[in-house]
Amino acid sequence: MKLSQLPLSTFRDAPADAEVISHQLMLRAGIVRRLASGLYSWLPLGVRVLHRIERIVREEMNRAGALEVSMPGVQPAELWRESGRWEDFGPELLRLQDRHRRDFCLGPTHEEVITDIARTELKSYRQLPVNYYQVQTKFRDEIRPRFGVMRAREFVMKDAYSFDLDEEGLEEAYQAMRRAYSRIFDRLQLTYRIVQADSGAIGGSQSEEFHVLADSGEDAIAYSEADGFAANVETVPVLPNTESHRPAPRQDLQRVATPGVRTIADLCEFLDVTPRQCLKTLLVAGTETPAVALLLRGDHELNVHKAQALDAVAAPLRMLSAAQVEAAAGVSPGSLGPLGLELPVFVDQSASRVGDFSCGANRAEHHYTGVNWERDVPLPPVADLRNVTSGDPSPNGGGPLTVARGIEVGHIFQLGTKYSDAMGATVLDSGGRPRNMHMGCYGIGVTRVAAAAIEQSNDARGIIWPDAIAPFDVIVIPIALDKSYRVRETTDNVAGQLEAAGLEVLVDDRNQRPGSKFADADLIGIPHRLVIGERGLDRSEIEYKSRRNDSIEMVALDSLVEFLDSKRA
Repeated sequence: MKLSQLPLSTFRDAPADAEVISHQLMLRAGIVRRLASGLYSWLPLGVRVLHRIERIVREEMNRAGALEVSMPGVQPAELWRESGRWEDFGPELLRLQDRHRRDFCLGPTHEEVITDIARTELKSYRQLPVNYYQVQTKFRDEIRPRFGVMRAREFVMKDAYSFDLDEEGLEEAYQAMRRAYSRIFDRLQLTYRIVQADSGAIGGSQSEEFHVLADSGEDAIAYSEADGFAANVETVPVLPNTESHRPAPRQDLQRVATPGVRTIADLCEFLDVTPRQCLKTLLVAGTETPAVALLLRGDHELNVHKAQALDAVAAPLRMLSAAQVEAAAGVSPGSLGPLGLELPVFVDQSASRVGDFSCGANRAEHHYTGVNWERDVPLPPVADLRNVTSGDPSPNGGGPLTVARGIEVGHIFQLGTKYSDAMGATVLDSGGRPRNMHMGCYGIGVTRVAAAAIEQSNDARGIIWPDAIAPFDVIVIPIALDKSYRVRETTDNVAGQLEAAGLEVLVDDRNQRPGSKFADADLIGIPHRLVIGERGLDRSEIEYKSRRNDSIEMVALDSLVEFLDSKRA
């Protein structure tokens, strides 16, 4: 393809509201354009990336024996009411009515529709196992779309659904999809981790997420190189540290005035202490009381899933507002502490082992120092309430954990009979008895994969696409194309030769300065660049540069295809 035939608009600077690098570079490189909040149009370069991702996904799904189908994006409410999710799914489900005032929704996922297909098409155990998949646009009415296509309202997803007669068959289907997903992300050339996860609104008994590692990732994942453990931090238990004992008190209890201190950071600066020496008190809604207090070390984060598992804490967990804290405890949030607090209190196990700590004094702009459990305040019930941090022991006992940021690009679930029970999806077994089918669910965010690839691989000049999903394999940049017949002829010959070898080639034939062409090539991120000029042609050579480094090599024209084969990943 010639670049003069591609309406490409690139920008030096990204819009101010583009928060993450993938959003910035997608806009600057002409990959996407924003239509409305959470809605993006994919331009020709972007569509080429999506198609290459989809091709790999389809190849591996077909290889695993899955069957492609296409289901409507608009779904009748009756199916969602059968499954019980019409109300339970929440405001992310965009509901609408047709002209006859019948209720429908825009599909965020397709468990209900595929279960309806299965109960209609599958009658006997002899038709099992079966796995249906599709690549289709979804819609989820995110309360706050952000990060470009990373958390958009409309997105492209590959979703698959397996049906088996029993749990053993489901386990086999699940593991087959796990292997297929690993092959997909290996072929996409992404660095990723498979982590244990929470099933969320989809439901089911077991699930795992595939996370592309990137510093900008929304999710924190914990993994151990020593024993292979990996999980989303929200699911990882903190092992009780039996070797760490609470130290004996060494300081006297004192109440000090702390004007203007509202946060742990403020308190540490005011008292010249570390967050490990401070305890923070968080108030959440209770099941039988208006408020429940949760105590953690100042350097730890509350784990919502662990906290709401406590019988005394209302689920889903709800943090109290400043006004609600004042009403429940008689003091602002920044001055809360356990001494004299007449509320149900739970302390995280790490916080229970701190001595001589500082905390709020339940008096405006005052804190205590030198506080010790048992001596100054009774030890409340102890629970695991926090997220793990780097250095915590692996739950499998194989070594310390590392916490990194990840972008979820795939999720696999064992649903069991959750949907077949609710919707009557049965087949007859070998004895002629009806059996509810066991389901699995497997999703890959195709548009999110494109963004995650950019987040994982970029530099100050722009995108660095993996070879597998780049919009073009090679960009050819002729110098003085309009002035040199030899350059023009060689450019056509090289492009034809590379295309005949199966490479997708973009020729920058625009009448622009070389520096501008080089800048656009780097911004777009095409993996391999060839520059054709008179000086090189005098030696029957052209210039080669990989997008991944700055070194330049001269390549003989008669060995160009073999050379590029050696350079491509």
